[in-house]
Amino acid sequence: MFDNLSERLDSAFKLLKGEGRISEINVATTVKEIRRALVDADVNYKIAKEFTDKVKDKALGEKVLTAVSPGQLMVKIVKDELAELMGGTEVELDLSSKPTIILIAGLQGSGKTTFSGKLANYLHSKKHKKPLLVAGDVYRPAAINQLHVLGEQIKVPVYSEPENKDVVQIALNAIAKAKQDGNGVVIIDTAGRLAVDEAMMTEVANIKAAVNPSEILFVVDSMTGQDAVNTAKAFNDRLDFTGVVLTKLDGDTRGGAALSIKYTVDKPIKFVSMGEKLDTLDVFYPERMAQRILGMGDIISLVERAQDQFDEEEAKKIEKKIRANKFDFEDFKTQLGQIKKMGNIKDLLAMIPGVGKAIKDIDISDDAFKGIEAMIDSMTPAERRNPDIITPARRKRIATGAGKDISEMNAFMKQFEQMRNMMKQMNKFKGMGMGMPGMGMPNMFGKR
Repeated sequence: MFDNLSERLDSAFKLLKGEGRISEINVATTVKEIRRALVDADVNYKIAKEFTDKVKDKALGEKVLTAVSPGQLMVKIVKDELAELMGGTEVELDLSSKPTIILIAGLQGSGKTTFSGKLANYLHSKKHKKPLLVAGDVYRPAAINQLHVLGEQIKVPVYSEPENKDVVQIALNAIAKAKQDGNGVVIIDTAGRLAVDEAMMTEVANIKAAVNPSEILFVVDSMTGQDAVNTAKAFNDRLDFTGVVLTKLDGDTRGGAALSIKYTVDKPIKFVSMGEKLDTLDVFYPERMAQRILGMGDIISLVERAQDQFDEEEAKKIEKKIRANKFDFEDFKTQLGQIKKMGNIKDLLAMIPGVGKAIKDIDISDDAFKGIEAMIDSMTPAERRNPDIITPARRKRIATGAGKDISEMNAFMKQFEQMRNMMKQMNKFKGMGMGMPGMGMPNMFGKR
């Protein structure tokens, strides 16, 4: 996500390296490179020019402290301006109406139906709401089926009328059903087209007029760059939507949509979505995104994801075992499961300050833990509970059973022992919560 933009901006900041102060001359070259980086990321030239003019004005007006280099100061200024360009602060959904009606709009293929499922899951699991999903795409039977499948996965009801082609009536019937069943939120998934056309716009505008939604969310594929911004403008002119959702941020996105869309339509980005898993939906925080673009990491989001998967009772059990120096492979596998639930592994590691650049050329797939899990599964219950009984002969048997080379098994055992020793040392510190997932994990996977 934004890898190329991050590298280009980093190179621009290095132009100020060694300079004792920010001057008209040395800042001009840096700002020029920043503008080029933004344009290459598919940001409209006018927006890029206005952005860098602001950066230049602020940089020239700043006095460089002795403890801060000009390059560091420029990073701070660019981070603040990037956050402001993307909205400044996060904007929550308006859930005050009963029921709250949320209308989902966007082009075909943008990820509307998947997002609808993710939003229902988010509202159900994190906001403790009782949502109802409404299948409003009556032209694609697959869309209705997909929504029902998603609903079953997250245990959220789906309202549909497969034989009815009157979307407005379906929406009104669904709202009546929600009121009857006590659903606090109604999420209406609508039909899209391959491009903006009058039929689609008229239909979604008619739904809006009939149901008077509290929120209209425009879903856009972030990989389409500047085209996404142009489409957002067309939809906003017609619907006056309340917020934007950027999907497929885990793909090969250059960042243009995220950086330009708020400026163009003056509507906040409310959510970002990555992958197909239904728990991969995040509230959009401009400040955190700016930090990630500049390679500063996003430790707050990482901690929040960990807390979402954090089982307090399980953590207490593991902490007790660590303090007794009895942490075993069963505990380790439990923590692996918690990490996997947190999302894409490489994306998680990139949230740690300084790690993103270090791992950008390392291939870390979502299957990164499969080899480790295979070795643990190949152990007997006694071996999992008591790692100290695993002799060289047992290691060979375990490696063979997992389809691994003995060298991989030996490396894994060595790293596990190092982690246990580290935990043993940490026992000296009282009151430390030891149950957080992922301790000592980064070296256990990944190929350059």
